[in-house]
Amino acid sequence: MNTHRIIEKENVKAVISSFNNGTEVKEYHVMIQLNNPRLAFNKQLECIINAYEDIRTKECEGAQAVFKRLFLSDSANQAAEIYSVIAEGSDCALSIIQQAPLNGTKIALWAYLQTNVTTKVNASGLFEVSHGKYRHLWNGSAHNLAANSEYQTRLLFNEYIMQLAQEGCTLADNCIRTWFFVNDVDLNYGGVVRARNQTFFTQGLTRDTHFIASTGIGGRQADPNVLSQMDNYAIDGISNEQVKYLYAPTHLNRTSDYGVSFERGTYVDYGDRRHVFISGTASINNKGEVVHPGDIVSQTKRMWENVEMLLKEADFTLSDIGQMIVYLRDTSDYEIVKEMYEQQFPEQPYIIVHAPVCRPGWLIEMECMGTKEIENSNFAKY
Repeated sequence: MNTHRIIEKENVKAVISSFNNGTEVKEYHVMIQLNNPRLAFNKQLECIINAYEDIRTKECEGAQAVFKRLFLSDSANQAAEIYSVIAEGSDCALSIIQQAPLNGTKIALWAYLQTNVTTKVNASGLFEVSHGKYRHLWNGSAHNLAANSEYQTRLLFNEYIMQLAQEGCTLADNCIRTWFFVNDVDLNYGGVVRARNQTFFTQGLTRDTHFIASTGIGGRQADPNVLSQMDNYAIDGISNEQVKYLYAPTHLNRTSDYGVSFERGTYVDYGDRRHVFISGTASINNKGEVVHPGDIVSQTKRMWENVEMLLKEADFTLSDIGQMIVYLRDTSDYEIVKEMYEQQFPEQPYIIVHAPVCRPGWLIEMECMGTKEIENSNFAKY
């Protein structure tokens, strides 16, 4: 079952989602934000680190980190300190991106943790999280300095495919989720799309087989020459029968209808639980059209409805969601969206950040992950 807790300490608010079905592996999503924007960056970073360690050891029963993402307000001036303090000794795959927390602070953290797993960094560079027959392979902040966003994305995929090959895996059979953070998304997203389309075609991923759940969103790395940054997640030990794709055709069309290639959502079944991954989802209809142009309230409601319909195909509800990331194009929409989320999701972990969506007409986008208990004797437990 999923439970939620809110912990407020000096300068910090943390929201924790816990999944515990009585087996060895418990899961936690932790969203930590500052509530005092007046603190200097180094003090905010210290508060985040201390709060995370306190929560990990006291509230999460000694769980180990699986993946972390740090959201920064000014990566050019902040990333170096992050790397000096955290990244060199990171205990998991670490994603660092400029997507400013819209509560006015400089840094926030999403951490995904699990109990009774073994973690290590593999020779491929991927972070391995293993339990039983499964190896979960995470990677964060992959980037390069090729000439443009298309070439950068091609190289990112080429490197990732080789990393997967070192692990005995392939993009088509094992990759479950990707994230692309695009510097100046209005200008550079087209290059990311072209590279992804070409890579998927060469790897046997088509509309008739499947694509990969993904978010492509505005985000900046410390180096302004990085135009495309990728995070990714794959699983070794799964069969094709364990992975299903979500479409919600009454509300959404296939992404390939308008020239892109990703799945709206994916779920993975184990013997004792189901994981769901909802891609970046906006206010769109099943003809690929923006719904409610210029109306942030109506776009937010339609976005929720679309996500709810995707979740329904996986036998999930919004209450089963463990974490949400909400992306706003226009920072002036923050207060009204914040009020809507506080009313709709008073106890669940989410963060609202500044990140332009890949189509200008979309004012808001969200993604989410969740876990639900199931029993399926055809598959090994998690």
